[in-house]
Amino acid sequence: MSANGTGWLGAAESALRSAPPNALLSTARNLLAAHVQARSVTLLLADYGLTVLQPVTRLPYTGRAVAVHDGDPAGRAFSAEAAVMEVAEEAGMVTLHLPITVRGDRIGVLSVYLPEPAQGAPAVLELAAFATAIGHELLVAERHTDLYLQARRRQRLTLAAEMQWQLLPGRGFARPEYTLGAHLEPAYAIGGDNFDWSTSDDHLTITVTDGNGHGIEAALLTNLTVSALRNARRAGISLADQACLADQAIYGEYGGRRYSPTLLLRFNLETGQAGAVDAGSPQIFRLRHDSVERVELEAQMPLGMFEETEYREQPLSVAPGDRLVIVSSGVHGAQSRGGSLFGEAALRETIAATQHSTTHETARAVVNALVQYHGGSDLPSDAAVVCMDWRGRR
Repeated sequence: MSANGTGWLGAAESALRSAPPNALLSTARNLLAAHVQARSVTLLLADYGLTVLQPVTRLPYTGRAVAVHDGDPAGRAFSAEAAVMEVAEEAGMVTLHLPITVRGDRIGVLSVYLPEPAQGAPAVLELAAFATAIGHELLVAERHTDLYLQARRRQRLTLAAEMQWQLLPGRGFARPEYTLGAHLEPAYAIGGDNFDWSTSDDHLTITVTDGNGHGIEAALLTNLTVSALRNARRAGISLADQACLADQAIYGEYGGRRYSPTLLLRFNLETGQAGAVDAGSPQIFRLRHDSVERVELEAQMPLGMFEETEYREQPLSVAPGDRLVIVSSGVHGAQSRGGSLFGEAALRETIAATQHSTTHETARAVVNALVQYHGGSDLPSDAAVVCMDWRGRR
């Protein structure tokens, strides 16, 4: 560490905020070279499928991608959301792999080649805070440059997938009361499935939309659905009324020819009570005390199927320690080439087997089990998974 001791971090964060959107990496390199004598700094961003970490470089991208789940130190740092120190061949040098996570949303890894920190854990914690600061600035910079979005792509996205990814709130979120992790597949050709969430002082709202159709038509329908639900939610009305307003917007556009199966959930963070509107086919599985069960809800009409449908909110049982896994019909209704269903048993088994994993890893594991079920081939239908660990307010 430099002679400035721990005082450098605040100035470094200020410098990152002042940097041009496309110059975060070069700014980080200069800062870390000056303050911790870093020899090299690599910024790795997770691709859309969360299978590899890709380096941010100048176009065209030529850097080596790092597999997330093949034991590479950077991949371990990303999966475990914890710093990993790799001893270098050069005496006294290490590579420190620092996860970049913002409020529970995993973004990538910052790999720093530097002299082994003499201060040990306190120095590592400072560098981890620096990596988090970069994550916050990345989210802001993406509004002004395509550099980081392009770095996340192993291949070109379809236009429908581009539209869907732009709708997402992120792929994870964490507060003291809960932790969220989510996954979408096929990542580069997703059509209609989507998820959304929003938090306030006392509430969490989650919606999962089961895309109807494929390609641009499905993406346009989902865009309308998510936008209508957000508009209704931001009006401060009840969950049932949110469904009613979105239903009217979709029916007004399509006249019942197209509709949008959607599950709406709302959690009261203060009381721990929850409510649901089941307007379609997404399903909920609950892990409680090592037992996995499907949550049975009152099935109501998909949004937009009929004019002026009335929706009813029903209570949802949730207790501290519960894990909820929400899956679209592309998961629970998937069929093999032989016509057999992926089914509830396979979902229960996967959820139970990953109960000690993070919400991110559980969501990914459900999709991976589905891919294996299809023989490792591309999924024939979209698959959306949202996993939530509920702790409640203490």
